[in-house]
Amino acid sequence: MTTLYSILFVCMGNICRSPTAHGVFRHKVMRQSMADRVAIDSAGTHNYHPGSAPDARSQAHAAKRGYDLSDLRARQIRQSDFERFDLILVMDWDNLADVKEICPPPHLPKIRRLTEFCQRSDSPVVPDPYYGGPQGFDQVLDLVEDACDGLILHVQTV
Repeated sequence: MTTLYSILFVCMGNICRSPTAHGVFRHKVMRQSMADRVAIDSAGTHNYHPGSAPDARSQAHAAKRGYDLSDLRARQIRQSDFERFDLILVMDWDNLADVKEICPPPHLPKIRRLTEFCQRSDSPVVPDPYYGGPQGFDQVLDLVEDACDGLILHVQTV
């Protein structure tokens, strides 16, 4: 019998990086026939866009690579998330600091940077593409795809 392993992806507004990671990882989990043992969600450290779909640019760039983000909706991280999720993956140093600041001490070991799972890239963070050009969204996807490949391997060992 397999147990459910739950992962929460977190960025600042939950409209670019974390929904991209959510959608990419969901796609990879489904392709690996692991959907019955992995729960996935995403959230933001700030409540800037509650209920909003991912940024249109994030959706367009993801769609070019075969990922559908259209059903995802932004929300802010909640205290209950620290209990609910086995792994909370943040996109950058600010997200890391913000999440650790509100996390109950027993759950701090659950918080990690998504890029810790990268197998090819050595980038310490997934940079925020919001104020940049199209290349930023491609860079996010490159890093997220790499990290999600490593994350699949991690989940297969837990």
